[in-house]
Amino acid sequence: MIERPKVILLDAVGTLFGVKGSVGEVYSQIAQEFGVGVSPETLNKTFIQSFKAAPPPIFPNIEPQDIPQHEFEWWYRVAFSTFEHAGVIQDFSDFSTFFSEVYIHFGTAEPWFVYPDVFSSLTKWRQMGIELGVLSNFDSRIYLVLQSLELRDFFESVTISTQAGAAKPDPTIFAIALEKHNCPPEAAWHIGDSVAEDYHGAKAAGLRGIWINRHDQEASEARE
Repeated sequence: MIERPKVILLDAVGTLFGVKGSVGEVYSQIAQEFGVGVSPETLNKTFIQSFKAAPPPIFPNIEPQDIPQHEFEWWYRVAFSTFEHAGVIQDFSDFSTFFSEVYIHFGTAEPWFVYPDVFSSLTKWRQMGIELGVLSNFDSRIYLVLQSLELRDFFESVTISTQAGAAKPDPTIFAIALEKHNCPPEAAWHIGDSVAEDYHGAKAAGLRGIWINRHDQEASEARE
């Protein structure tokens, strides 16, 4: 019998909620409104490349009030690179305005869906007296997204890389999250969809790492 944890930390995107369709679909749809035609498949491929090639979204030694601007610029570079690699960057008459619209859009409930098992699991854990926290390499928009998806009230803490100055799998960000609960690593679990960042990251930081494979689940749901 596994001992009940004091705290469960959960990753956000790909664990609690996911993008409806794909990032490529959202980018393609909004680009269309700006008169730029490019397929969702192409954009999804170039987005994944650009996202993986980007440095981690951490801004050490930055004043808290300046962090949102750095987050915006970080994502701007990812999006610019996405459309550049798709070969359509020159088709935009005003990429900055397009990007601002995309950035605001991802801070709303509109592009996201909550995975079907999330509300029941969070409710059950809360009833068991387990403290819950979000631990994510996302940015400050996470607060708006959690609120708009009606998830915010489940969590005692939210820890994000852009504010922590460290990103998963760095043990530092796990330590920062646990400090908010006054909890030792061995009394905590971390659940997430990335083997490297979530599972191995948690284990290296002394927590119990639990990997959740949402991708196979999505594929089987898409086939049904």
